[in-house]
Amino acid sequence: MAITPLMPVYPRSPVRPVRGEGVYLHGEGGEKYLDFASGIAVNLLGHGHPVLTRAIQEQAATLMHVSNLYGSPQGEAYAQRLCDLTFADTVFLTNSGAEAVECAIKTARRYHHHHGRPEKHELITFANAFHGRTLGTISATNQEKLRDGFAPLLPGFHVVEFDDLEAAKAAMGPHTAGFLVEPIQGEGGIRPASDGFMKGLRQLCDEHDLMLVLDEVQCGFARTGKMFAHEHYGIVPDVMAAAKGIGGGFPMGACLATEKAAAGMVIGTHGSTYGGGPLACAAGQAVLDVVANDEFLAHVTRMGERLRGALEQMIPNHDHLFESVRGMGLILGIKMKSDSRAFVTHLREHGLLTVAAGDNVLRVLPPLVIEEAHIAEFVEKLSEAARSYEVPQAA
Repeated sequence: MAITPLMPVYPRSPVRPVRGEGVYLHGEGGEKYLDFASGIAVNLLGHGHPVLTRAIQEQAATLMHVSNLYGSPQGEAYAQRLCDLTFADTVFLTNSGAEAVECAIKTARRYHHHHGRPEKHELITFANAFHGRTLGTISATNQEKLRDGFAPLLPGFHVVEFDDLEAAKAAMGPHTAGFLVEPIQGEGGIRPASDGFMKGLRQLCDEHDLMLVLDEVQCGFARTGKMFAHEHYGIVPDVMAAAKGIGGGFPMGACLATEKAAAGMVIGTHGSTYGGGPLACAAGQAVLDVVANDEFLAHVTRMGERLRGALEQMIPNHDHLFESVRGMGLILGIKMKSDSRAFVTHLREHGLLTVAAGDNVLRVLPPLVIEEAHIAEFVEKLSEAARSYEVPQAA
C-alpha cells in the first residue's frame, strides 16, 4: 500500500514536535525551535501556559462533552463574556475558523431571507482571500490552488480586488447580501486593508441595508494589539468569524453577530455536535482571563513595535533578500525578493519556525507572550540564516 495512514494532503516538513515550552518547540530528536509561527497564529499564549493548562485539566476532570440539546451554563457564560467585550449581541460557537465563516455566511444570507429578500444571497469577496477549506469557503475565494479539482463550486460569491472600494461598489447589484472581508489578509500576504476601504464598506452596508461580515480568524484575539483588528478602523461589523487564538491551541471558533444581523438564525437553522462544549469554553475563558485587559494588549502593541523596528533595522543588511515589513501588532509579514517558502525551509535549519504566505511574504506570528529577549533571538537567527542563504536559481 503506497498511501500513508495520515491522508497525504500536507507537505509536511521534517520538523516533528513532541513537546512545547513557552515560545519554544522541541522535536522528537531533541531539536529546539523558536516558534514564531505559533501554529499559524493559534498558540497565542505559547506552549504549556499554566492558566490555560490548568483550566483544561480541571474541566476535563469535571465534564468534557454534552449535547447542545441541553442547556449550557459554560457556553452561556462564555458567550456573554464575548458579547460584553465586543459589538456582538449573540454568539454561535464552532470547532474551527472555517465553520465560523460558514456560520457567518449563513447568517448574512438568512438575514435577507428573514426580511423577505431571498434573492439577496450573494456576498462580495476579495482576491487572494483565505476563508477556510470547506466547499463554501473555497467558493468565496479566487485562489485556484484551493479550488482546483473541487468543481462545481457553490454559487453566491463575487470576487473583486482587495482594498479597492470602487470595485466593491461597482460589483453591487440586486443579489448583493453584503461583503465578506479580512481586515488583514493573512494567507494572502499580511495585507492590512486601508482605513478608507474599511470605512467605505461599512458606509455602503449602512446605506443599502447589507451585511458587513468580517473574517478575523487570523487577525483577531489580541494579535494586533486590540482585541479585534476592526477596532483599528473605528468600525463595527454586523457579523464576524473568530478562531485560531480563541482557544490558545484548543480547537474552537465563534461566529459573533448583532441582534439585527442574527434575526434569521432561529431554532433549526444551524447546529454543531461539538461546538461550544464545556472543555472548549473552559479554554476560551482561560484565554480571555489572560489577554482581555489593557495591560496585555499594551504588551502586544509594545512587542509589535519592537519587533517591527528590529526588522526594519535589519533589512538593509540583507536587502538582496528582504524588501519591507507590513502588518499590525504581532501579525507581521516580511516581503521578500525571492520565494518565501524556500526561505522558511532554510530557517528551520537554524532553529526558527515561521510561515510562508502569498506575495512572497514571510509571516511572523509569534506567541503574544514574547519578551524582548525573544525578539532579539529571532532577529539574530533570521539575520544569521539570511547570511548563509543562497537564493535558488530559476529553472
